[in-house]
Amino acid sequence: MQRNRLFSPLTWPVFSFLGAIAAGAVLLCLPVSHQAGQTLRVADACFLATSAVCVTGLSPVDITAVLSPFGLWVLLLLIQLGGLGVMTYTSIIFLLWRHHVPFTSREAVSQALLGGDFNLRAFLRQIVALVFGIEATTAVLLFLHDPVFFHPFSAAFHAVSAFCNAGFALSPGNLMAFRDDVVVNLVIAGSIILGGIGFGVLREFLGIASGGRLGAPVRRLSRFSRLVVKTTFFLLLMGTVLIFGIEFYRAGNEQSVGDGLDLLLVSFFHAVSARTAGFTTVDMLSLSEASLMVLMVLMFVGAGPGSCAGGIKVVTFRVLAGYVAAQFRGDTQIVLEKRGVPRENVTRALTLFFLYSMLIAVSAFLLSITENGILHRTGQEGISLLQILFEEVSALGTVGLSVNLTPDLSLEGKCIIIFSMFAGRVGLLSLLMAVQSLQSRKAYTVAEAQLPIG
Repeated sequence: MQRNRLFSPLTWPVFSFLGAIAAGAVLLCLPVSHQAGQTLRVADACFLATSAVCVTGLSPVDITAVLSPFGLWVLLLLIQLGGLGVMTYTSIIFLLWRHHVPFTSREAVSQALLGGDFNLRAFLRQIVALVFGIEATTAVLLFLHDPVFFHPFSAAFHAVSAFCNAGFALSPGNLMAFRDDVVVNLVIAGSIILGGIGFGVLREFLGIASGGRLGAPVRRLSRFSRLVVKTTFFLLLMGTVLIFGIEFYRAGNEQSVGDGLDLLLVSFFHAVSARTAGFTTVDMLSLSEASLMVLMVLMFVGAGPGSCAGGIKVVTFRVLAGYVAAQFRGDTQIVLEKRGVPRENVTRALTLFFLYSMLIAVSAFLLSITENGILHRTGQEGISLLQILFEEVSALGTVGLSVNLTPDLSLEGKCIIIFSMFAGRVGLLSLLMAVQSLQSRKAYTVAEAQLPIG
């Protein structure tokens, strides 16, 4: 009975990600993964493997200077594995072997990618075609535009990193060299949006475009997909407008973030990247604190359910916004897309919001101790709370944007960020349900009593 609890559909995703991270860390520690004269500490290898599998993009080292071509291939494989989910690939292997997919794998993929029951064989075929089709198209466009920087491996690496919302780039300055390049910005941003909108939504778009012959057999977007698309558009628009407005009226930053149409392109790209890719075309420290706070909100929300992205997800955001609006109106029901929201959905949304907020608060508190010289009594201070919060929200949202704090993290700080990246990728609710599945259920309840609230 205990073994059945340990290896249940709720715990398999956790073990799968842990296994992939462990294998990736071992491969990254091998001398063949390093450039001549370079080494990678075990803690940094674990951090890098977690960041790749959890498609975050934070890195304690310059990957182009430290990792060899073999190491970069390992990193690319980990990103692709993390983007679709280890359980998806497990199911694909079983299908290729012409065996029946175990129930644990089928259930885990359903919960991770679609949230409901479906034909797994057809679903996986469509997803593989969609993912590699989009990544291949992105790689070809990047190569044709700039075959020097985006040579075949670089084009493929950035295409996978963009669609999987990882944010790793083969340049020390990420994509800063392409700040004013409209083609690169739009191609990367488009791939990020497609990777973050959710596989279920992509299948519906494919079904509509093909007249039902491919993808989901639908003629119009479902209520869920409409909710995701509308909320995604709203967040991108508001993020772009707010960042552009803040930086446009801020004096003295034209050299670092651009002006006019260049600033608009920077604002749009980072509104997209903050949900939750992590690519950057400017130094984050060159942005104002107000812009960083806008990015933190976008990183906290994330993108669509069943996608490569992290965060609390856009549907949770809409439910929470609807809940607050209903409280102000005095309504007893939340209505989204002309349908009421079940109380169970509201409870899950509130629980997820509380768990994310609590983990951010606790992690920021611990990082303020470990990174300001308090733990080791070095007397070294100077890292602001906003920098710590930005780094933590970026890790938990599996974004990868950084205010240049990651390379200077202490060992304890790296462990905190590693846990945040893992929790953000697996999902706090998934972790909570996995822990609950290991507990014995009580056969009794205690008498209830009312308490004054508020």
